[in-house]
Amino acid sequence: MIPWLARSAPPDAFPPVSEALDEPDGLLCAGGDLTRTRLLEAYRRGIFPWYSEGQPILWWSPDPRAVLFPAEFRLTRSLAKSCRNRGYEVTFDRAFGEVMRQCADARLRPEGTWISPAMLDAYQDLHRAGYAHSVETWHEGRLVGGLYGVALGDVFFGESMFSQSRDASKVALKQLVDTALVRGTALIDCQLASAHLASLGAREIPRGEFVARLGQAITDLEPVVGWTQR
Repeated sequence: MIPWLARSAPPDAFPPVSEALDEPDGLLCAGGDLTRTRLLEAYRRGIFPWYSEGQPILWWSPDPRAVLFPAEFRLTRSLAKSCRNRGYEVTFDRAFGEVMRQCADARLRPEGTWISPAMLDAYQDLHRAGYAHSVETWHEGRLVGGLYGVALGDVFFGESMFSQSRDASKVALKQLVDTALVRGTALIDCQLASAHLASLGAREIPRGEFVARLGQAITDLEPVVGWTQR
């Protein structure tokens, strides 16, 4: 059994992440809503929503947590070559909604997606308020890759990425890392480990360490001003 959050519950009424289940790993509670204030309170605690359409909202905080420290990003030879030679242009926040829709595209995700219309609406609201951001990779004027996530304090919480051309999402991630290094961003949250992310330098840390780092890196819930530049 996991706790149930009523929609009327205060935005910060999450159980301690130490109470999350071991199986399935990190499931903490269900219910609530996807309002801006609740999402921000979740992220600052190391919690994120992840559920299929038709389910109640499920909130997660896995242990261990996959993170990418910007200085540990691994630029492979092939990715460096793609950055130089494929004619990609990278932008920030030019096509946030389209990046989300591409990340949810069933043709790119035959396993299914958690990016429901409700999630799309909620994160576009975060984007309009200055919290959620996208990085886009373009080729000859066409959007071919990108990623999106939430910036709070000195942390970027990565949500999803997509690619329709070789290394297009990786090129977007490299630009995110370059920006993070300039800004002094403490870490990029990757949520769950994968071989793909590990090949780029991501690694797992204990949830307790992750939450402690969030406490140091996020001092308030104000939007980060001038997120793409220091």
